Amino acid sequence: MWHFDHMEYKDSLFAKQLIQSIELKGIIVFPNFFTCWHFNDKVGQKYLLESINAPLVPTQIFYDKKSALNWTESTSFPKVFKLRGGSGSLNVKIIKDKATAKKLIKQAFRRGFPLFNNFTVFNERLRKYRLGKASGQSVVKWFLAIFLGPIITQQYGRERGYFYCQEFIPNNSFDIRVVVIGPRAFAIKRMVRRNDFRASGSGFIVYDKNQIDIKCVQISFDMHSKLKAQVLAYDFVFDSQNNPLIVEISFGYNMEAYDLCEGYWDKNLEWYEGYYKHEYWIVDLLLGNLK
Repeated sequence: MWHFDHMEYKDSLFAKQLIQSIELKGIIVFPNFFTCWHFNDKVGQKYLLESINAPLVPTQIFYDKKSALNWTESTSFPKVFKLRGGSGSLNVKIIKDKATAKKLIKQAFRRGFPLFNNFTVFNERLRKYRLGKASGQSVVKWFLAIFLGPIITQQYGRERGYFYCQEFIPNNSFDIRVVVIGPRAFAIKRMVRRNDFRASGSGFIVYDKNQIDIKCVQISFDMHSKLKAQVLAYDFVFDSQNNPLIVEISFGYNMEAYDLCEGYWDKNLEWYEGYYKHEYWIVDLLLGNLK
């Protein structure tokens, strides 16, 4: 069992390959192939979710500058620009107009983008420190990185050679994250940052189950069965007709953020009240005790 870290270069270099090699030997592993191959890879997730007809937020990917620039002449704005990797809304920004889109496209096919921007990470750590959700040590660490050089960026190359964006779904002051572990699901409502459109990593969490749209839970169970995954978190926003749309998926997340969930649903959408250590369910799932 290994919850490998996408922010650790060594992990990103060999974790998926090692886990899948062990699995081919007939050893039960977590995460298995179906659970982790698309982790921290929004490009891969686009093709995967489209292949099973998931209600994915409309997503565009271009692999050459000319096609991307031509697209800007026929589309509308705003759009949401993303790099293929990053969590907690890192590497996510709004594209308000055509001029901004063209600027980002040209950069994507020239010098590219750093996967981890030290100044951006510092500002986010400072914001969470003020909320009591990050340590002072982490703030100092990333502040020094701005002037002394990269902490983890030195191992990673720049992201270039593709342009990824999603439709901007307006009027969403929150998103819904549903986590499915085998036959059970729990969920939280994440409010967006102040004067922002991003909810992931905001730190503003609502645990009231009555504020969770049950359609999100049903869709998550349906998609989970098709994806053959052990554990996945599904992030949803809502369109103008209040239909849930999946933004992205991930097997990895901070378990402590879910300790205050009030219970869980089973596959029949029956609700079970109580507070649980959900990570124990993963062990039970691997042992065949969670059915």
